[in-house]
Amino acid sequence: MIPRRDAPRTGGAARLLLACLVVLAGLAPARDVRVAIAQSPDSAEMEQRRQLEIVKRQAKENREAANKLKGRENQVMGQLRRTEKELNSTRKRLKALTQRRSKLDSQLSMTRVDLQRNIESLSDQREKLRRRLRNLYKFGPARELEFLFSTQSFAQLMTRWDYLVMIGEQDRVLMEDVRARKELVETLERRLQGHLEDVQRTEKATTGENKRLAAQKAQRQTTVQQIQTQREAFEAAAAELEKTARSIQSLLARLEEKRRAEATRAKQEGRQPVPYTGDFAKGQGALEWPVRGDIVGTFGPEKHPRFNTTVMNNGIDIQASIGTPVHVVAKGRVDYTSEDYGTYGQMIIVNHGDGYYTLYGHLSSITVATGQEVTAGQTIGQSGDTGSLKGPVLHFEIRKGSTALNPQSWLR
Repeated sequence: MIPRRDAPRTGGAARLLLACLVVLAGLAPARDVRVAIAQSPDSAEMEQRRQLEIVKRQAKENREAANKLKGRENQVMGQLRRTEKELNSTRKRLKALTQRRSKLDSQLSMTRVDLQRNIESLSDQREKLRRRLRNLYKFGPARELEFLFSTQSFAQLMTRWDYLVMIGEQDRVLMEDVRARKELVETLERRLQGHLEDVQRTEKATTGENKRLAAQKAQRQTTVQQIQTQREAFEAAAAELEKTARSIQSLLARLEEKRRAEATRAKQEGRQPVPYTGDFAKGQGALEWPVRGDIVGTFGPEKHPRFNTTVMNNGIDIQASIGTPVHVVAKGRVDYTSEDYGTYGQMIIVNHGDGYYTLYGHLSSITVATGQEVTAGQTIGQSGDTGSLKGPVLHFEIRKGSTALNPQSWLR
């Protein structure tokens, strides 16, 4: 039998159909696959092309949406972080101004005391000088001459001469003391005036910084409200939060690698592992809280009530007013600090040994340094709202290596 010329073409079409069905199986439901099998080869090929075009279009839209979200993420969170940096700087300046005002007040108080004491001393010396000058005026120099020449012997003359010289020296000292006291009083008055002017300038600067702080707080609140109420902005912030969380995980992995290397070296040298070992795990369920307050963010996935967007919380968020002292929950060593760690804001990581770490985020200030040993209950900073979308809170995490643990099962 002579084979038909279209047989190879039919075989090619069948193979093309099979390939399309394989691709389609990953993109379309089983029902669509059955329909495609039932169709002719040409119509199946057209359907497959249509599906491929739809997939390409969706992929393009997703890429555009992702690029747009990334830009929005940088814009929204960048604006928030810029505002927070300005807030931080303003708070630091206010703190410095407050300390300066306290120092000036102390200097002012001391200057006033010195001034009053010297004014009283000057008054006493002036009174002595006044009496002496009045006597000199009343009796004149003849009194001294009479006193000198009424002697009965040369020895008595010399004695009276020495006495008059002594009186003259006392008069000179009295005059110089009055002059010196007067100059000192004038100097102290000028210093007092200078301190008062410094206090006034500090008050003016403090008032300006307070106004700037209020404006920056309002700006930050507006940005946070925008993120909380606009889906696109919230999703951008959530993406940035997840990005920072991944960065934290990498950071903790590096810190744990460093800790293990230290422990290995200590073991080889016969030393105690640095910083500690065997203590933190015993404290599960008995650790003191870093701050006291309501929990406004729980461990695990958190779902937005309006947008149904889920964000993983690797710790807990404890409500606390800005400036509340934050206490380390157990003894350890400060292994890391940052004044701007993405959505965590100002942050401290403490190494408690055996791979356990605690993390304190959204701080307004840090009062410890990297490498510093700390004891349980020691103040390591103040709570704040840097990087926070929940207002003034302390973000607290407990990690075993880079694995997040539920802090509520560890705290008392």
